[in-house]
Amino acid sequence: MSEFFLHSFNTLSHGFIGYIIPFLFVLTIVVFFHELGHFMVARWVGVKVLTFSLGFGPELAGFNDRHGTRWKISAIPLGGYVKFFGDDTEASTPAMETLAAMTAEERAGSFHHKSVGRRAAIVAAGPFANFLLAIVIFTCLFTFFGKPSTTARVDKVEANSAAAAAGFQVGDVVTAIDGTTIGSFSDMQRIVSIHAGDTLAFTVKRGDSTVQLHGTPELREVKDPFGNSHRLGVLGITRATAPGDAVTERVDPATALWLGVKETWFVIDRTIAYIGGIFTGREAADQVGGPLRIAQISGQVATIGMAALIHLAAVLSISIGLLNLFPVPLLDGGHLLFYAVEAIRGRPLSERAQEMGFRIGLGLVLMLMVFATYNDILHLAAS
Repeated sequence: MSEFFLHSFNTLSHGFIGYIIPFLFVLTIVVFFHELGHFMVARWVGVKVLTFSLGFGPELAGFNDRHGTRWKISAIPLGGYVKFFGDDTEASTPAMETLAAMTAEERAGSFHHKSVGRRAAIVAAGPFANFLLAIVIFTCLFTFFGKPSTTARVDKVEANSAAAAAGFQVGDVVTAIDGTTIGSFSDMQRIVSIHAGDTLAFTVKRGDSTVQLHGTPELREVKDPFGNSHRLGVLGITRATAPGDAVTERVDPATALWLGVKETWFVIDRTIAYIGGIFTGREAADQVGGPLRIAQISGQVATIGMAALIHLAAVLSISIGLLNLFPVPLLDGGHLLFYAVEAIRGRPLSERAQEMGFRIGLGLVLMLMVFATYNDILHLAAS
């Protein structure tokens, strides 16, 4: 067992610089915009912001703005927080005694004295900012780099594969799947990869005619160019790229924005489907990763180029936005759950109920972190 952990440590430390710089770059962008969402809406509705921190723990550097907010960088770069006037902790738990003793003027700037609607808007602004950041990044990538496109042509059909059983032939061109237009081979791969075990209807151009085929992708373990394993739906079709096949389509800003929204929704939909698949047994929980996995992937993606790293930042931004919307006390979704109960009851939950909720939430978050880190160590040991 000691050799197991030693190998994992050596694997990570070997590429420490190559991993840590891209990791901090990606995480800082995502966390900054998440907290900026909270900050901007809080300022807009008149809440006094005490602290805007990138990271947790001891302060490394910082300054005070003209509104009295302390902007700082802290020692543990695994998140961040915005602390409002009236908060007892960085998780926006209320300081009851302090709130009760506030003057009318102080209450005007207190987060916890705002209406439930305004508090909910402040909390929801963080995840919303994450989704908005992803849309902006994807839009910029499509605008400046275009949309890669390779015809969804079948150049090889694996024997005894799902494609062979469906009746695919060399030379077929897939034009639609379940009524969704297919513009490139990657479009087809994307749809097939998330529908393992589902029967899909393929519209195929074969010579001068159009045929309808039905195929069921098989779940396989596939390795990416970096050697990371993923469980994906596979048909068993190969595309041989010939000179001139790969085309980059230039798109106007409006089209790029629409593609950015679609890309963001795809990641949201796929993430929710994966989480649902874990609970139904269709997906394996070993794909859940934590900071070590993100650091490793960031370092690997950085070798491709800055555009790929920024694309990863968009995907990570969506993931963090979704994670924070989980109805778990301590996360943004937990606060929104409390506010929903408050709106229905006409009064907030008792101090004891909220305290118990935050304790349960802390326990769940810690369990998730431990589980994700354990998966990370197994992944590193196997790489």
